[in-house]
Amino acid sequence: MNKSKQITADSKWPKIRKFFNDLHLWFGLISGIVVLIVCLTGTIYVYNTEIREAAAPHLFKVEKTSREAMTADDLLVAAKKQIKGKISGIRISEDPERAYAILYSKPKKEEGKPEGEGKSEKKPEKPESKNERKESLAENGEGKNKKEGQQKEKKAGPPAGGRQRANQMMINPYTGELLGDPQEKETKTAAFMQKMFSLHRWLMLNEIEKPLIEGVENRKLGSWITGTATLLFTLGVISGIIIWFPQRLRGWKNGLKIKWSGKWKRINHDLHNTLGFYSCIILFLMGVTGPFWSFDWYRTGWQKTWGTYKEAPKEGAAPPKEEKKEESIYPGPEHAPLRVNQLLAIADKEFVYPGDYMVSLASDSVATVSISKYKKGFFAPSTADRLILDQYSGKILKKEIFAEKPLNERISSSVKSLHVGDVYGPFTKLLYFISCLIATSLPVTGVMIWLNKMKKTKKKKPEMA
Repeated sequence: MNKSKQITADSKWPKIRKFFNDLHLWFGLISGIVVLIVCLTGTIYVYNTEIREAAAPHLFKVEKTSREAMTADDLLVAAKKQIKGKISGIRISEDPERAYAILYSKPKKEEGKPEGEGKSEKKPEKPESKNERKESLAENGEGKNKKEGQQKEKKAGPPAGGRQRANQMMINPYTGELLGDPQEKETKTAAFMQKMFSLHRWLMLNEIEKPLIEGVENRKLGSWITGTATLLFTLGVISGIIIWFPQRLRGWKNGLKIKWSGKWKRINHDLHNTLGFYSCIILFLMGVTGPFWSFDWYRTGWQKTWGTYKEAPKEGAAPPKEEKKEESIYPGPEHAPLRVNQLLAIADKEFVYPGDYMVSLASDSVATVSISKYKKGFFAPSTADRLILDQYSGKILKKEIFAEKPLNERISSSVKSLHVGDVYGPFTKLLYFISCLIATSLPVTGVMIWLNKMKKTKKKKPEMA
């Protein structure tokens, strides 16, 4: 009885395995070239920040002196005298040899100019800048849907408004000397990394002025192509894991090691099979988060899956009541706001671990001060804990500990970190870098396996005849 069951099971598995093997093959053949480009550029882009900073150390590194660093308040005073524009915050590093950053927005005359990563592109068209703002809204997994994104864009006004990143002016914490704005002092390395990003996201179609398909922006077309290829890649990862499982338990060992003593065909097969298995979890995470920036429907589905989606009001319908924002109680003109250092002392009592601070200053007399703290270290998470404080009394109006948030909110808001690999700092970055290298090799080793099988099939045909 048991023997007959075993025979039935054994006879079914080869058919199931062949079905998924065929799916795996076609997923790979259709998306292979695009996946190769996306994964190769992604491998480089994992260390985007580190590469850019290494190319311009004079902007980010300072020499530690015997005297203590200037206070945040003194640095802000020094910066206001030298920076044209409105200062909105300061980033304070725990590393004594690292520069601080002053966050600011440029005067209105300069707001329309392309900044940051878009600076290297030649005069982007107006639709492109709108898309950039839309993508910025979605980047952290907090955007709602297409209509809501457009509403936020209208409120934001010029490119410098809304949730677009502020400019950063690096400053020496010991002398108050301005070191420069990394967005303005673009290096060849920064330009190269921007090309890598463009290739990764849009296959550089965004740099072609004339639309390749009438009615579709080249940037959007590029994102559709990379998004579709990434979806096929994700399905390829799933089908690959299914066909990795051997028919009998004793065959498992063969799938966990590379037989370096074998012929090159066997080594190539093992490189595809074994390395794909070891990296499958990270490859799945990269693949399942990638289309988030390519398709509105995918982004909506992601948010609905994790219960963080908020539907935008229909046309003509009354807008939903907005959550009441925390506000500072204005005591009158005779009372000045607390100094930043006083507010940081409050944050130190709440967050007793070492880390970097990001202080967002109050924008008006009733606005609040937001202080975020990021843990530092090899296994440090990329997320921050946050306090919202009354700018006059220092009263804690809201306290957010990321680890205490519901799991669905943590996952939904970590979509970017799950994609780029900084979920747990340098540790996961290294794992993602290795996994991305493996992913780059999979289309190559996969095609070689397929070609070898095709050769075998051709050899068998004459023998059968």
